[in-house]
Amino acid sequence: MRTRLSKLRLWPRSLTFRVIAFSTVWAILTLVVIFTLITTLYRQASERGFDSLLSAHLFNLIGSVGISEGGALTGAPDLGDLRFSEPNSGWYWSVEPASEGVHGDLHSSSMTASIPSPSVAEVPFNANFQRSYSTEGIKGEKLEVFESEFVLDAKNRAARFRVMGNHSELEQEIASFQRRLLTYLSLFGVGMIAINAIAILLGLQPLRRVRNALAMVREGTAQRLDGRFPAEIEPLANETNALIENNRRIVERSRTQVGNLAHSLKTPLAVLINEGRALGGAKGQLIAEQAASMQKQVDHYLQRARVAAQRDSVVFRTPVAPLVERMVRVLQKLNPQTRLTLSQPPAGIVFAGEREDLEELLGNLLDNAMKWAKSAVAVSVATVPGSAGKFEIVIEDDGPGIPEDSAREVLKRGKRLDETKPGTGLGLAIVADLVNEYAGALALERSRMGGLRAVVRLRSLH
Repeated sequence: MRTRLSKLRLWPRSLTFRVIAFSTVWAILTLVVIFTLITTLYRQASERGFDSLLSAHLFNLIGSVGISEGGALTGAPDLGDLRFSEPNSGWYWSVEPASEGVHGDLHSSSMTASIPSPSVAEVPFNANFQRSYSTEGIKGEKLEVFESEFVLDAKNRAARFRVMGNHSELEQEIASFQRRLLTYLSLFGVGMIAINAIAILLGLQPLRRVRNALAMVREGTAQRLDGRFPAEIEPLANETNALIENNRRIVERSRTQVGNLAHSLKTPLAVLINEGRALGGAKGQLIAEQAASMQKQVDHYLQRARVAAQRDSVVFRTPVAPLVERMVRVLQKLNPQTRLTLSQPPAGIVFAGEREDLEELLGNLLDNAMKWAKSAVAVSVATVPGSAGKFEIVIEDDGPGIPEDSAREVLKRGKRLDETKPGTGLGLAIVADLVNEYAGALALERSRMGGLRAVVRLRSLH
């Protein structure tokens, strides 16, 4: 669960997330602009077409109506649209007197009630004696009205012609078009975003290859980043390989220097020890003991230098289970009087370090436990709950244990709480140094068995 939450927190920092999010936002904004532009153009074109249709019907109506000698309006206009004959359809026409000497009126069969018009003061005529306005229809629909006053004969007798179209139908058609357009653009947008995301994921695939290759180097299954990479990533891979190679050279040079130093000190210290023993007496014994102590101290700090030189290396991996099992078997044979138990998880744990270091760490802890135990020692290896990439080794005994106020003292170089037991006082100090060099943790606690409980936490590969 914590791993998932950690990944969710890191997701906004992901390059993939940023690119996909940016392209998605851009695609959505683009589609919104396209939708707005198309619907606006469609509305303008539809309204122009609607107005042109009403204007054509108006001129057709004017051409179909005349006036008799007695001043009566005559004619049977046929505008060629069945909606003008359907009752209350929202499409109407009417002809009414506009001057003295004209009487009677004409209207379409669809117009079952009169439709009022605004006064000339409210909506004036233009220079062509035409005007247009919106009003409410018989059924409450919105009507668009084109109106004109036209002189019918030489006596200047005029009539008012009106053609009315159902503007609500136009709005419904525009709304229907917008819904269909929104559906199509949404489907297109989803497809475009999906294809774009797939393209981005495929485009960033080389970065995942680099990450996997680095993981293989870190786990020790590869020595360098191998494979062909795109031109944009190849310089990064080359620089990383150069860094790995430089790191390897530094480690090898440090090892060589440590080996040379150990070799150069080995002979003088051996001579001092032999001369002290040959000299005999109290002084000879003192020389031999101090020389031996110097040799152990040198070995200790050479070991620290070697670990420090390779601590940051990314090519070491050590399976823990077989190493622990082998050491437990050896110590059990050397100490048959002490019962030694081992508990390990079924899944193998891999230590992110060198085998010799883990051997020395375990050897010192086990040797210390076997030395002080009365009858039993327990060893367990497990992953650390809630901590990815960590494992712990716990070694317990039923010996006298270490007082809490003395736990720090025993980790100091050469410090011994009981001089009656054989030893140099360097075992736990070496363990502490090794754990520190690998950025781990060491805790000395009271065991439920009654003795010491040593807990070591180290980094694992996963």
